[in-house]
Amino acid sequence: MMIRSRRSRTAIAATAVLISLAAAGCSKNSGSSSSQAGAGSASPSAAPVALSGSVTFNQTSLAKLDAALKSDLAGKDLSKVDIAMVVNVAADYWKAGQVGFLKGCSDLGIAKSKCTYFAPPNGKLTEQNSELETLRSQGVTGYSISAIDPTSAAGTIHTDVQKGIDVLAIDSPLPGTDAASLYLGTPNYTAGFQAGTAMKQVLGGKGKVAILVGSLTASNATQRIAGFEAALKGTQITVAQKVNDNLQASTATSDAETILANNPDVNGLYGVYSYDGPALAQAVTSAGKTASVHIVSDDSDAQTLKFIQSGVISGTVVQMPYQQGYTGAYLLAAEKVLGKAKTMAIVKPYLEKDGSTLSSGVGLVTKSDLSAYQSLESQLGIG
Repeated sequence: MMIRSRRSRTAIAATAVLISLAAAGCSKNSGSSSSQAGAGSASPSAAPVALSGSVTFNQTSLAKLDAALKSDLAGKDLSKVDIAMVVNVAADYWKAGQVGFLKGCSDLGIAKSKCTYFAPPNGKLTEQNSELETLRSQGVTGYSISAIDPTSAAGTIHTDVQKGIDVLAIDSPLPGTDAASLYLGTPNYTAGFQAGTAMKQVLGGKGKVAILVGSLTASNATQRIAGFEAALKGTQITVAQKVNDNLQASTATSDAETILANNPDVNGLYGVYSYDGPALAQAVTSAGKTASVHIVSDDSDAQTLKFIQSGVISGTVVQMPYQQGYTGAYLLAAEKVLGKAKTMAIVKPYLEKDGSTLSSGVGLVTKSDLSAYQSLESQLGIG
């Protein structure tokens, strides 16, 4: 399913909204895993506590970068720019990315017919590969991608880059490929560490948890799980299982039901992909264990937020897919018009210490932060 926007949109003052929210009392994450290890950590004997999160993103830096790219693009001919945003599954999470991508194109004056958004309806690798073939045949100049299988994508990316097509990794890095030099998204180890810290708090440092995820090989998944496990070190919490649900919410629900039935001592579930939160919440509710099994999830699926409100999900680690779409459009346009080298020179001061990650930020939404986060989504047009 290819989605090409034909509608005009009201301008969204994304940066101003984010900054005003931060000014209202949200503290800014530093973007390093070490910054998550202090506040809120629980000793093995600590009692469970209610979570309090923070809605924090890398808005200030990205706003400066967007402005710098736009300044260098001013007066340049963008008529030959034909870009796309290709994600890994048709989940609610990515709707924010779609809005951001189309808004970025609009702000740069790129024709809507030359800004394609694609989400594989069933999260299948064949669907994503087929779309890349279509884009190539249509003369796309660049695309951002959350690769379903980075290993399988390496050959395709190499071919495209050799043909002069710009490829930008979003959501999940693409190490070992021709798109390894720049990743726009959440520092995934940090996000996982945040999730692990939250789990440590709600379990009081004791218990047994299971991890459910859409892929055990994608870089975003492996890094988040590594960060999650690192946060649990020094506690009496063990990871009982890691289960691959293959990007299927229904599979995640049935897997969670099986885990709970066969492991009565499991008192924590971590859902790594956006649909996993609601899937695990449904399983825990069906098992009648909402009071004894704590869920920490990733991303802000609409159903996840409803389960946050009801208390079934304790907290969810959130990123900013809107900015991955918005800044992604700027980067792809700049690489086509200014060239890769000049674009990277502009981007370099904004990168993380690894020299390749352009952070879109990370935060934690709990019941206490839910209204502020929903207000932000509404103002961005992604509620």
